[in-house]
Amino acid sequence: MYIKELTAVNFKNIGETTLRFSGRLNCFVGDNGAGKTNLLDAVYYLSFCKSYFQATDQFNIKHEENYFMLKGRYKRLGSEENIHCSIQKGSRKQFKRNAKVYEKLADHIGLLPLVMISPSDKVLILGGSEERRKFIDGVISQFDHEYLHNLLNYNRALGHRNALLKQFAAENRFDAEMLAVWDTPLVEYGEKIYLARRTFIEKLIPVFRHYYALISKGNEQVDLIHQSDFYTQHFEAAFKNALTRDRFLQYTTVGIHKEDLNLHIDGYPVKKLGSQGQIKTYLVALKLAQFEFLKEISGIRPILLLDDIFDKLDKNRVEEIIKLVSNEHFGQIFITDTNREHLDGIVKATAKEYKIFTLKNGKVSKEE
Repeated sequence: MYIKELTAVNFKNIGETTLRFSGRLNCFVGDNGAGKTNLLDAVYYLSFCKSYFQATDQFNIKHEENYFMLKGRYKRLGSEENIHCSIQKGSRKQFKRNAKVYEKLADHIGLLPLVMISPSDKVLILGGSEERRKFIDGVISQFDHEYLHNLLNYNRALGHRNALLKQFAAENRFDAEMLAVWDTPLVEYGEKIYLARRTFIEKLIPVFRHYYALISKGNEQVDLIHQSDFYTQHFEAAFKNALTRDRFLQYTTVGIHKEDLNLHIDGYPVKKLGSQGQIKTYLVALKLAQFEFLKEISGIRPILLLDDIFDKLDKNRVEEIIKLVSNEHFGQIFITDTNREHLDGIVKATAKEYKIFTLKNGKVSKEE
């Protein structure tokens, strides 16, 4: 699968452009702020119905404009797919597949598998547990719509249960039966989410280790550890045992919303002891493992977006990544860099079809 053509109008600093891409390798080069990452984000948006960087859609509209529009032409499983997205200030976002409007945006997720690697991903390591849960949930939701449904229902029940705990504290009373109404869906949906996450992480670990070893040439040992209350106790028992603490703190202290992914290098938390290069290698290996997982599940090679991929890496690790992405194992790849030499090195290594776009002030000034 690959995107053949992208049209963007008023998206971030992109005024209006239509770009036709190589099915193999596409490179965006230019100074910082030229618009390279914004073009990657436009491709991401068409897969996920949202920006990778900006949660509020209104902020993705070009300054002093009232709307943005994105349109992509894809080749997928032998057929052409036309995806159209538009949003106007004060109006709801509209997504279309082959001129038909989606009733629910969730129905689009997974149609166009995609993996993005960006400098902002360091929040996966340096941020809180919520960021790592979002990563896990985002990957699984691309191929498992039931998982997304379970997650939404779990979060809805969690919100009601927490609101009740606060209400009981404020009114100096407690009603176990009322609280149990929300315990039931938390157990039902939580068990399914826990099992899906556990299975995903078990499959991800060996692939992640493989890619890290390739990039680092085996110089470090890495691991991912799923931290969950439910390896040692059943769901119903966990909620029962935590009830006194929940009432005192006025929120639900156990559940899948408290799970985490512990990230280790040579037996120590990479968050505390990892160098910048090790953290970057960790993230790249994690995302390439995500690529493998989606490829196996969907039968489609995801589009791979590499934003400023070589920053913070030494020459040896850069060379290993170039070798990896040059492999026929990957499909369509987009790369941004301020350094033309990096891109020329990749082009030379692949000896395959490619396009290089030079950007300046949100416009493509040269295409080759």
